[in-house]
Amino acid sequence: MDAIIENLPLFLRGFWGTLQLLIVSGIGAFIIGVILAAMRISPVASLRAFATVYTELLRNIPLTLVLFFTANVLPYLDFKPGYMTLAMIGLTAYTSPFVAEAVRSGVNGVPVGQAEAARSIGLTFGQVLTLVVMPQALRMVVPPLINVFIALTKNTSVAGGFFVFELFQTAQQLTNLRGDRVVAILLGVAFFYLIITVPLGLIAGQVEKRVAVLR
Repeated sequence: MDAIIENLPLFLRGFWGTLQLLIVSGIGAFIIGVILAAMRISPVASLRAFATVYTELLRNIPLTLVLFFTANVLPYLDFKPGYMTLAMIGLTAYTSPFVAEAVRSGVNGVPVGQAEAARSIGLTFGQVLTLVVMPQALRMVVPPLINVFIALTKNTSVAGGFFVFELFQTAQQLTNLRGDRVVAILLGVAFFYLIITVPLGLIAGQVEKRVAVLR
């Protein structure tokens, strides 16, 4: 435990870096994902095509390649906001298609008759989507969305390979400094990841039960 206690400030700094990546990328991925899901069911063919290509492309590219692009190609194009921001952009882009697919599955779970009834009273497609369909869909997909964010928490570790100081980068530095305490250091890093993922998993379970009762 001495290796963890002595280096607790480094652990906390890495934990804060991971939290920043999770919160900012999670919010960005949620917003873009909802927009993509709306575009996938839009009556406009060009919007559907764009959202489909974006979703399928990003879902099938490794995260390492996405972060490599944001960390190396974007600065080459004179976009240099810092590696933390670039990592957030990469994680947002990579995660948003998974959010979009989760939201789209919830939209498909809403009875078609509700949308038809809303259209019959004169509501536009946008009104039907925002007032009738999407509120129900988001309630149903909270558990799978939380699973996406749990996966995002673990995916933040890839950013450590691109000059971003987070928990994985903390483990790399400390194992280099304290090679005799590798197991303790890795257990300490795992503990900080669990601080995030375990509560998210518990929240997902509770929400799933509540939604089941409401149904």
